Amino acid sequence: MTTRFSLSPLFRHSVGFDRFNDFFENITMRDENNGGGFPPYNIEKAGEDTYFITMAVAGFRESDIEINVKKDTLTVTGRIEDKTDETTTYLHRGIATRAFDRQFRLADHVEVKSAELKHGLLRIQLVRETPEEELVKRININ
Repeated sequence: MTTRFSLSPLFRHSVGFDRFNDFFENITMRDENNGGGFPPYNIEKAGEDTYFITMAVAGFRESDIEINVKKDTLTVTGRIEDKTDETTTYLHRGIATRAFDRQFRLADHVEVKSAELKHGLLRIQLVRETPEEELVKRININ
């Protein structure tokens, strides 16, 4: 069952993601198709042109995660080598360490500035840098 809804009233004042509504519609459709939203994530606006994507990736090391940007798509991939330990018997295994591919579509002029993995949270900083030729020029009247 597909439930479609429009988030456009919530994003009338957004600056960084010009296509935010499409972005969320694509995410919800993709989550329905792949069986859930693993890993969970937050998208935060930290300033006029600064954003953060925070992903919960407990059990993953820096070497297990790959971050790539191609054109307007940010892709975060996580893979853990199968480390079957013969001596460990799990009574309950609730920490999901399954492989994932999460894609985010970026707005024009949004670039990835940094990524940090701390306390099981991957935090990716995005900054919108508008080229000088696209900024509004004020012309003085003589």
